[in-house]
Amino acid sequence: MATRAKHANTTDDSARPSKRVRVEEDAVQPEHAETPAALAGEDSEEEEEESAGQAEPLKASDLYLDTINRAVLDFDFEKVCSVSSSNINIYGCLVCGKYFQGRGRNSYAFAHAIHDDHHVFINLETTKVYVLPDGYPVSDPSLEDISFVLSPTFTPASTSTLSTPIHLQKPSYDLSNKSYVPGYIGLNNIKRNDYLNVVIHSLLHVAPLRDHLLLSNYRGKQSELLRRFAGLAKKLWNPRLFKSQVSPHEFLQEVNRASTGKFSLEKQGDPVEFLGWLLNRLHKDMGGTKKKNSSVIFSTFQGEVRMETQQVLVRPDSETGERPRFDIDRELKSTVSPFLFLAVDLPPPPLFQDSVEKNIIPQVSIQSVLAKYDGQKTQESVGQLRRFKCQRLPPYIILHFKRFTKNQFVEEKNPTVVNFPLRGLDFREYLDAPASHPPTVYDLIANVTHESAAGTTHDKESTVWKVHLRAGAGGGENERWFQIQDLIVEEIRKEMIVLGETILQVRPRPPRAAPVRSRP
Repeated sequence: MATRAKHANTTDDSARPSKRVRVEEDAVQPEHAETPAALAGEDSEEEEEESAGQAEPLKASDLYLDTINRAVLDFDFEKVCSVSSSNINIYGCLVCGKYFQGRGRNSYAFAHAIHDDHHVFINLETTKVYVLPDGYPVSDPSLEDISFVLSPTFTPASTSTLSTPIHLQKPSYDLSNKSYVPGYIGLNNIKRNDYLNVVIHSLLHVAPLRDHLLLSNYRGKQSELLRRFAGLAKKLWNPRLFKSQVSPHEFLQEVNRASTGKFSLEKQGDPVEFLGWLLNRLHKDMGGTKKKNSSVIFSTFQGEVRMETQQVLVRPDSETGERPRFDIDRELKSTVSPFLFLAVDLPPPPLFQDSVEKNIIPQVSIQSVLAKYDGQKTQESVGQLRRFKCQRLPPYIILHFKRFTKNQFVEEKNPTVVNFPLRGLDFREYLDAPASHPPTVYDLIANVTHESAAGTTHDKESTVWKVHLRAGAGGGENERWFQIQDLIVEEIRKEMIVLGETILQVRPRPPRAAPVRSRP
């Protein structure tokens, strides 16, 4: 009490709000209560709080609000103290943008306020703003935009139009007055994480998963990976950004930790491997089990495929070169397995060149490669014949076109171009299900392509990953597509989409049109 009285006597009471003993604000979480790092920089000064209803009105100039520099604020990076590297009780300086731990008399933020004459700080967890070194809180409408950039919020009403043409009719503007469409913005390539960026974009344009993350309010027991992915989703779709781009650094740092270094920012990787890992990890972190629809991941992407196998028998009277085939008189082994994406094989490229000594790049239709799942086409592997047929299709189908093959010496890429429709791809002939099964026609919303110099593969420095995203519901001549490569966002003609070397596609089952009511 003596310390508090002494401090009160040395401060101009007319320029400060009255205070009461602090109860909840900035309290250290129970699990960190005994951690020395959690207590570092905290003292009795941080135990005080503004008394509700008794604060005197203060002018913006008195609160140093005119010193705030929004142009330097960047909340995309890990929220750790720039001095101690601690991630506990972190404040951001709204004047220079640096992060500091605590705001008490012994804290780094307190010292920064005195030595650098920067006085306005925001708690990066609660988004509450304080003036240091005095320590009193600030409540001013002019700060609401900063709080929203730090922690965007969405409502069911605001998410309901994100996949409709209405979304394209309301462009947003950043601090430099540059227009952008929320959701279709660049992701920073910190070093070599473009293979991760295309997967992030593809998943965050899947409406059920996107809306689940945007409407979430993860606190407490959820995994750090899930919290950071939801935070990245909210920034990507934020209509009030200060800069029309987002850095996925905070989320990818957690990906690196959670995957024990398998997916890093510093070396190229396989987006398909990352997609499989991320879907399963998110399903687990959302409390999902092996049961159907136990998470938004399973209810959105999980389908079922039947695999029939039969041992290969070599007949002495068979003709040379005859391919083995299923024998209906012998036993078949049938298993039904769930899938989160369907892998399709590409035909081997030709080994010859044309007259001008350029490699011939073959073209195939998507129906021909999907024939793997028609229940008739057979594959031979390890002395077994296999054939596949889908048993249940999910609301969103992810297709993986297997372009890369590895052996003991080298990895090769198949350059075959796949011709596919943007809309109306029917999976009925690849499905063995009752008539009550939902519609089997799917459209395209995300298309990931790979580009590289001749002879190089996906783990080389010269490789480039891009994603094509359908903007809004679109349709007909008004359909719009964006091509995104890291920070480069440009609108692209839909006729150009089929020309790339497709690796991944995300296709939703379009919503059923509302029935037209006839007049009586």
